[in-house]
Amino acid sequence: MENLSKLLTLEESQLAWVLRLGLHGLRSQLQQALESVDSDLGSNACQALVEELDVLLETSKSGDVMYHVSTEDVFEQNVNELKLQHIADKLLADRELSLYIGDYEFCSTSDADLWNEIQRLLLRVPEKLADSWRQLSFTLAEEVGAVLDHRVYKQLPFNRCEIMFPGLTGSIKSTGLCLSDRAPISQQLVKENTSEELVFLAGVVSTCIKFINIDASLHHALKSVDRFGVRSLSSEDERSKYVTVLIERFRRVQSTIDNSDPIVVLRARLDLDEAIHSLVYLPPCDRYSWWGKLQQETRRTLDTVVERARNAGYQVLLRPLWGTYADVYTWSKDDLQLDIGGVPGEVSACLRVYAKINDEVLPGRVLFRSS
Repeated sequence: MENLSKLLTLEESQLAWVLRLGLHGLRSQLQQALESVDSDLGSNACQALVEELDVLLETSKSGDVMYHVSTEDVFEQNVNELKLQHIADKLLADRELSLYIGDYEFCSTSDADLWNEIQRLLLRVPEKLADSWRQLSFTLAEEVGAVLDHRVYKQLPFNRCEIMFPGLTGSIKSTGLCLSDRAPISQQLVKENTSEELVFLAGVVSTCIKFINIDASLHHALKSVDRFGVRSLSSEDERSKYVTVLIERFRRVQSTIDNSDPIVVLRARLDLDEAIHSLVYLPPCDRYSWWGKLQQETRRTLDTVVERARNAGYQVLLRPLWGTYADVYTWSKDDLQLDIGGVPGEVSACLRVYAKINDEVLPGRVLFRSS
């Protein structure tokens, strides 16, 4: 068990990534089995094993850099208000910000976690507003003795380097977050001679999975998993189901690389695009937030696939569905209505683009704000 724990805490290890996925799947299977049997001699032992797996998987979510914290430090932090609490309070009091984050409640119990939660929240709002608040958070953090640290980051494997926010040292020790082409994308997603386009998509898929494990406020609206609502990914069962489909769709894209039929390739890419865009927050991210821009960049990769199909003689039309819902609902199917975020009567998120291939229509799917 000692080596199991050691491997799980290696955040950027490909082998650790495989182990975590396997344990998530095992935990989900055991839990489902427990719920499906009325009585079994192994029920108590199985339940205990599930709880042990929960502890292992929770421990593995820790950052790349570990700081020693004594019991006295923990006790003092629980007794006294968090040093960064005033930043969180100011964020929640901002009416403009509330349009994008809704009735958000911070759940962090340490300043290190709160710093990351604050900065992740700003990835969901328009970048201009996020930049303003990020600079203010830097200033306010320095007022309580924290120092911006541009050396220690939790790295998310990607095909480029991009700093999302810095960490802290001084009175508060916390890692920053960045995309990094130095951290290898798991070999479960990227193999030798993988095209640049697929490496980018693998980085997006990897980032989605990483965020699911560090941000409990994420949801999904993936129709093939659950067509009737937007589901929280805070439960292990929902995380396992969504991640399984996401990886399956990426692998389907991989398997079509050498396929001579461009429509087979296009269908696989449309399904993967839907899975990626079905990872949402409530309220949904602004289209010009960090998250919104990453999703738009991902969707633009469909243009190349469409062009190949057209060059092969197919008539292809793709249409992202945005604007007033009354204007787009005839192009979509199985849409979901929200009562938070966005503009009443307008589309809040385009989960799947509308597509027409020759005479075949593939409806889109959206989240929209009720009027």
